[in-house]
Amino acid sequence: MAALSKRERTIIGVAAGVAILTAGYVYLVEPTLARTREQAALIPAREEVLSKRRALIAQRAAYAARLEEVSQAAEQAATGLLPGATPPLAASELQKLVKELAGQSSVEVRSERILPPVERGSLLEIPLELTVAGGIRDVLTLLYRLEGTTKILTLQELKVRVVSVGQPKELLTTLTVSGYVLPSGPTQKQGEKPEGSPKG
Repeated sequence: MAALSKRERTIIGVAAGVAILTAGYVYLVEPTLARTREQAALIPAREEVLSKRRALIAQRAAYAARLEEVSQAAEQAATGLLPGATPPLAASELQKLVKELAGQSSVEVRSERILPPVERGSLLEIPLELTVAGGIRDVLTLLYRLEGTTKILTLQELKVRVVSVGQPKELLTTLTVSGYVLPSGPTQKQGEKPEGSPKG
């Protein structure tokens, strides 16, 4: 094999150098630049995420105060519900409360009947049908006392009739008063018949 001339060796050396530089650029410089560009493109998104996290941290105190406010409001609203862990116990408490208010209003309780509970959203309605006898003023006093009680009570139905034509001032009033309690299990929805009731 003939020896290479100085010029040929120079050309080969330059070509080898160019090849090394090209390979270095392709395999080292270009990937590094690509990663740098990708990271630079991610910087705005990361800054936005960081900004949102900082905003959430800054609002933590406001959220905690709001949560405390809602908790206090829920506790205050719960005081208006009937006591009792089950609908029968709550109905008994409602019965006791209404009879006590009726006694304070000077009306005579003629009959009382606890109606099936009805689901009202997140609450359970406990209705009580009550028939009382008394004068107009006494019945109005009872209604006023029902409205002024600390418990949340609603008047669902009110029927007034005269006991006798000879005594028009003596009234027989049938009213349905409802209290509310948090449900503790499966309940009857509005329009459903109580379980075990005859079909018809």
